[in-house]
Amino acid sequence: MPPETNNTEHEAEPLLLGRPSYGRLTGQLIRLPLARRTGLKWLGLVTLGLAVSFLGLLSIAWVLVLGVGVWGINVPVAWGFAITNFVWWIGIGHAGTLISAILLLCAQRWRRSINRFAEAMTLFAVANAGMFPLLHLGRPEIFYYILPYPDTLGMWPQWRSPLTWDVMAVTTYFTVSLVFWYVGLIPDLATARDWAQRRGAKVIYGILALGWRGSARHWHHHQMGYLLLAGLATPLVVSVHSIVSLDFATSQLPGWHTTVFPPYFVAGAIFSGFAMVFTIAVPIRQFYKLQNVITVRHLDLMAKVTLVSALIVAYGYITEIFTALYSGEIYEQFSVLNRALGPYAALFWLMIACNVALPQFLWSRTVRRSAWTLFALSLLFNVGMWVERYVIVIVTLHRDFVPSSWGYFTGTFWDWSLLLGTLGFFAVAFLLFIRLLPPIPIYELRELIWEREHEEHREP
Repeated sequence: MPPETNNTEHEAEPLLLGRPSYGRLTGQLIRLPLARRTGLKWLGLVTLGLAVSFLGLLSIAWVLVLGVGVWGINVPVAWGFAITNFVWWIGIGHAGTLISAILLLCAQRWRRSINRFAEAMTLFAVANAGMFPLLHLGRPEIFYYILPYPDTLGMWPQWRSPLTWDVMAVTTYFTVSLVFWYVGLIPDLATARDWAQRRGAKVIYGILALGWRGSARHWHHHQMGYLLLAGLATPLVVSVHSIVSLDFATSQLPGWHTTVFPPYFVAGAIFSGFAMVFTIAVPIRQFYKLQNVITVRHLDLMAKVTLVSALIVAYGYITEIFTALYSGEIYEQFSVLNRALGPYAALFWLMIACNVALPQFLWSRTVRRSAWTLFALSLLFNVGMWVERYVIVIVTLHRDFVPSSWGYFTGTFWDWSLLLGTLGFFAVAFLLFIRLLPPIPIYELRELIWEREHEEHREP
């Protein structure tokens, strides 16, 4: 019988352009952290990021000194930018685990060029997210009351509170993601140790490599541990943002008390996470000349995943509106109509434009394969997802059951400065990551070269 053939459009497009050898590919990628000189562009971006981060630190200090009253929150909008930013950053952190864990278990080879910096993105995003609930407590110095530890009084946290669930979910997600990222980094740390010219770099990378020598025993344990961690991380993609959505869904407030929130939040998290991957991948690809590693095929496949998640988000919007209107509940109906026609109507329609209308351009193959077009769209997608969280949190709260308590929320300078500060921290952390550690998994791409060579020499 003749060999099976696959006529899909991508089969003729390799995941690595050209015919790189192991040594040439390793040299191209390992020079990113081992370069002796730091470019002026990199230094300029780090300086700008540090300045914005300092503004965020100043905002945190101001909140700690004067309390959360410096924000725009009040009755009935007791949740403001803090919870909006918390949900947004948690969502951004989902794409890293999805790309690394789920696509690894599904044997998707195209993940190998992007999974390392997507995992790092997850860590920095979750670190940003975890700060907001602590500040929102008003008294962050006693946060330990929500941790599950037995004290002399025999007191335990209130397990019916979603705040406690968030602590369990976020800390578990961050811990597993950190271990998963570090285990995948170990072989490349050993490569950096072996290629480093300076004594200090050799010692530091050698310590971080944990004595890796690349023996068959090392590879066996590494692959087994990596797969086990991927299996452990996979349910976290679904569980973490589902638990975050229960902060809203377990309440009795119209507009929140709905069962569509868990899958709706997970789809939105994947959508915003992949948008942030584009925001990071396109500049890295351009400025470090990695077009042969992060190819047009990678952009095309990521755009397709983004489109699917955007369609699920649009379906969630439709389901939410239909359920409210069909239910006959006047409060649910008012909540939906107030979002579309009330004081915040402009934000609602901006959300629809960014999260429903603009992703339809991804049906075009030309758009999916244009790096800078995807970069521009990804920025708008992230804006749209932040606005979505703003609409869910603030627009739902600003019209209470009692009309006399209705109000209009506006973020103060300290709200906006704290949001900008987290963006600055994220940028600085990521710039330091790509300068000090291999941002592309070298050993996985060398495996890709080996697989391609053996596929070409395979007998029919």
